Amino acid sequence: MAGYDPEKDKALKTWKSEDTGLIIGIHQYDKGEPKLQIGPRILKKMDGSDRAPAKAGRLSLEDVTWLYNIIDEVKEELEKLSDPIG
Repeated sequence: MAGYDPEKDKALKTWKSEDTGLIIGIHQYDKGEPKLQIGPRILKKMDGSDRAPAKAGRLSLEDVTWLYNIIDEVKEELEKLSDPIG
């Protein structure tokens, strides 16, 4: 059995919280089912540039509120991308 191939791993749609740096996205590996991924988190350095991605870790109330506010859009996009008819 072949191992993980990064060429087959696709980010289909992503959202980023500008306030907390949390990224969520719909990803698909090869011809598998599209799935929602929570994380990573991209924090800012003191100079304003992006730090290296970090695990999402525990979600703050601010993260949960942001996710709650966009969840219908995320769900609709996931349904659309999961539809075999298109």
